[in-house]
Amino acid sequence: MKRIVSPLPLAVGLAVIALVALLVYGVSSSGPSRTLDSQLAQGEKPPAPALQLTSLHNGAQKSLADYRGKVVLLNVWASWCGPCREESPLLQRWHERMQPLGGTVLGVDTLDIKGDALGFIKEYKLTYPQLNDREGTSIRKLGTAQYPESFLVDKQGRIRALQRGPVDDSWMRQHVLPLLQAS
Repeated sequence: MKRIVSPLPLAVGLAVIALVALLVYGVSSSGPSRTLDSQLAQGEKPPAPALQLTSLHNGAQKSLADYRGKVVLLNVWASWCGPCREESPLLQRWHERMQPLGGTVLGVDTLDIKGDALGFIKEYKLTYPQLNDREGTSIRKLGTAQYPESFLVDKQGRIRALQRGPVDDSWMRQHVLPLLQAS
């Protein structure tokens, strides 16, 4: 006697596979954009995104374009970020080194409480300019997925390098110094 196979298990199996495939697609497609990473990897120098934010200190409107003509290390951070705390003294030292050579570190505090951010700046005695991105506008434009992340912008407003995670002296010497010395 022939055994009849029910199509139900096959249909359920296919439905499960389809749902898993949709889930994988949804998770991978909703992650941060890595367009800047791939452009830099291909040797391109993409223009820095237009960032219209406010000064963390006084609320004045500021933009990344306000710093055109300077070498800018744009550093995205938050007061609750442990690696940001570890990186801050290094960024302050490099800001002091960059300033006389036509450069600056520019902090972008994001998705943070303003009072906590101001406390962080005071605690680490940070003197470089700080912008407030409470709503996370910049992180969407930059493809930021973790903190800290840094973006090196040349005097013409093009991104020349980026670091997903903390920078160190070696990275700064390799990427920042050549742009400052070219001035």
